[in-house]
Amino acid sequence: MNMIPYPSGSIPDRAIYERRESAVRSYARSMPRQFNRAEDVWMHDDQGGRYLDFLSGCSTLNYGHNHPVPKEALLNYIAADGIAHGLDLHTDAKENFLETFERLILKPRGLDHRVMFTGPTGTNAVEAAIKLARKVTGRELVIAFTNGFHGMTLGALACTGNAGKRGGAGVPLSHVAHEPYDGYYGAEVNTADLLEQRLSDPSSGLDAPAAILVETVQGEGGLNVASPAWLRRIAEIAKAHGALFIIDDIQAGCGRTGGFFSFEDMGFVPDIITLAKSLSGMGLPFALTLLRPEFDRWAPGEHNGTFRGNNHAFVTAAATLRHFWHSADFQHEIFRKGELLEKRLTRIAAEHGFETRGRGMMRGVNVGSGVLASTITAACFDAGLVIETSGAYDEVIKVLAPLIIDDALLETGLDILETQIREAVAADMAVAAE
Repeated sequence: MNMIPYPSGSIPDRAIYERRESAVRSYARSMPRQFNRAEDVWMHDDQGGRYLDFLSGCSTLNYGHNHPVPKEALLNYIAADGIAHGLDLHTDAKENFLETFERLILKPRGLDHRVMFTGPTGTNAVEAAIKLARKVTGRELVIAFTNGFHGMTLGALACTGNAGKRGGAGVPLSHVAHEPYDGYYGAEVNTADLLEQRLSDPSSGLDAPAAILVETVQGEGGLNVASPAWLRRIAEIAKAHGALFIIDDIQAGCGRTGGFFSFEDMGFVPDIITLAKSLSGMGLPFALTLLRPEFDRWAPGEHNGTFRGNNHAFVTAAATLRHFWHSADFQHEIFRKGELLEKRLTRIAAEHGFETRGRGMMRGVNVGSGVLASTITAACFDAGLVIETSGAYDEVIKVLAPLIIDDALLETGLDILETQIREAVAADMAVAAE
């Protein structure tokens, strides 16, 4: 199996990127290749290199690259001159998506949420969610959590914890309080109780919130996992204090943690849910904000977006839902592979005194250092594995393999990761011993 990219010294000139593309680019710096083709769990470059993808577009490609089911649906739709862009007009593609989403996702989970088409990305969905919460409650403050990530537009960025991301705003990021996430002070401190105490104390300085916004698993924050008990308590606190409870399921949803939603069977129903990333099933831009009917208080056109009517994404999303979510089989497979992943990562981590993080097929290893993690992921890339980091210091190596990956290829990728961790740790120890 050829997974080795370029022969040494044969990387071609890519001067156009240095000459014309903004310095803001990031992934291309750690993966300096020209990719030209992808299928299933593989990415290919223009020099014949092949790479096993354990990044999946940051959980945008949960069903792999160019899955034949949504691809065929889209090709047929385009060939028939189907509507591509429709603002919020009624179209065949939108009707089909809504009926499929209602039948296969909402009704089986007892959810009666309205579907709001917000625009193409996750940050659009978060902006709509917090804007609606403020409209409904008449309040300004949003409570978010340490290490949370919710997007890069100003409202969502205010809810994001990472200092590096926040520093690019250029203006104060206000009307958000960042409270400690589950486990932030260690297992012995219940941070939900701390939040309740602060909200119940009229002298705490914490204003009554419009919303409490949380990820069940913090993808960019380091794969920190909130327990079902903690999340239930946060939902209760939100209700008791008149705030809307928002689950950001942009990275953890669409099957990444097991169920279609990451909070399934936890004993609460969010007031608002944000979805994006793998929603289209094929990497096409598509985001939704789901809201309880009683909170659907928008005036017509009060919140809109030019690309909220991406009919191509409606087509691929509906096809993907019908193919993967018509029964519980796919969900059971995700749980099974998640257990396999957990066992392997636990074994890898234990060898070096590291710890594992995450849930389902959203897991990783905290190697304790961003420098070490970067060394490992760079070595993995040279060995033909695309994998990246997360966490406050980029210290967590994050495995986001496509959910459709077979066991043998999952093991192949983990073999590469295990080898590169072992070699990088050995090199570090050798340097320290000098």
